[in-house]
Amino acid sequence: MDKTRLIAPDEAGLARAAALIRAGQLVAFPTETVYGLGADARNDRAVAAIFDAKGRPRFNPLIAHVADVGAARALAHFTPQAEALAAAFWPGPLTLVLAQREGAGISPLVTADLPTVAIRVPAHPLARALLRAVGGPVAAPSANPSGRISPTRAEHVIDGLSGRIAGVIEGGACAVGVESTIIGFDASGSAVLLRPGGISAEAIEAVLGAPLSSGGSATAPTAPGQLESHYAPEAAVRLAAKDARPGEFRLGFGPGASDLNLSPSGDLIEAAANLFHYLREADHRAGAGAVIAVAPIPDTGLGRAINDRLRRAAAPRP
Repeated sequence: MDKTRLIAPDEAGLARAAALIRAGQLVAFPTETVYGLGADARNDRAVAAIFDAKGRPRFNPLIAHVADVGAARALAHFTPQAEALAAAFWPGPLTLVLAQREGAGISPLVTADLPTVAIRVPAHPLARALLRAVGGPVAAPSANPSGRISPTRAEHVIDGLSGRIAGVIEGGACAVGVESTIIGFDASGSAVLLRPGGISAEAIEAVLGAPLSSGGSATAPTAPGQLESHYAPEAAVRLAAKDARPGEFRLGFGPGASDLNLSPSGDLIEAAANLFHYLREADHRAGAGAVIAVAPIPDTGLGRAINDRLRRAAAPRP
């Protein structure tokens, strides 16, 4: 493939990016969570190219991104709980896993041959404008090599996928910085937290008026982001490290000495926004064979999503 193009975030650039996607090419684009690697979700060959570009296991499903709730309803059956969550959090960093409608036309590679489909309406204005211009669902996992740190800036995408994809829309830094929360539903219709993310479980429970149960499998994923080892830097990661050992790179949170601090004030929103960019920076600065020692982070609110990503970053590599 030719060199990956950086695409301007203007009307002409969005039209060019949409034309590339409709033609079966891969284009990375910004969302409020991370940069997504977009392909026509109804084009088997284009979706297969996502897996090839990322080196992603084909049993790992993808999220179909759409421009609005109406487009989502055309793809899947919405339960009353799903409607309530969509009304509360879309557009935004929430993905719903729902029973796919017959004739929806989504590639089975997107769903990993499951009867469900993961759907999101992103809030980023460039993502929504691109989706409107494409005029159909766009499959888009994070735009990085599989298992590595997710990209929150266009340069992160170029670092990992240059020459493997057609283009990247330059949209600056992502505001949320961790992937979407994924909610599915069990056989009784109760909501299940499949992946913590940009919307806290507490906020979702407040809308539903009921607690979430936990679900998902690292060996047979029903939604993206469930593999045991994921979001990993080259360096090893040590979690809940109250102090750095000699030779370790200290990634801090809250007051105290550190080489790099996710949020000196202990703000979980700031920490989430900085997480992937700072993991990349720590990996670069720590050097080969180093260990990144990460300070303890509260496991509430957005901290639950941050800790989920960090646990997967620290998991044994396949």
